[in-house]
Amino acid sequence: MIDPLTALAGIQAAVALIKKVSKTVDDVSSLGPVLGKYFDAKSTATKAVVQAKKSKSSMGTAIQIEMALDQARRFEDELQLLFMQSGKIDVWNKIKSRAAAMDVEAAHDARREKELVERRKKEIDEVIELALLGLVFTAMLGVITYFVFGIFEQCGGKC
Repeated sequence: MIDPLTALAGIQAAVALIKKVSKTVDDVSSLGPVLGKYFDAKSTATKAVVQAKKSKSSMGTAIQIEMALDQARRFEDELQLLFMQSGKIDVWNKIKSRAAAMDVEAAHDARREKELVERRKKEIDEVIELALLGLVFTAMLGVITYFVFGIFEQCGGKC
């Protein structure tokens, strides 16, 4: 499981790095590698949020996560403005569309994983049911055989 607070620290570190680098570069195209780190950290944090919600994490952690994600959204607005000012809004739109496509793919992967887990559970349940059915059948066959031999024993073989 991804630690939510570590994931949030990753986002904050990436934001700080982007702010530092953006002051030293003249062209926003040079921000590519650090933007990649930011979006990777954001993706990790989003996954951590989902896992934290599944594990019924504490309210304090949930509030911290939501606040950090809100801060990330505001930072993305600042980045969008930076791209607009440099006349590279088309690059920003491509970045956002690619990030959205990756989020959709991650959602599909999570759904497939959930379906796989459900299918495995169903298969295990079916195997257990078959084993119990076989056990009951064998027990019934044993009981019937016992009584049939008991009847033949009482008849002395003349039945």
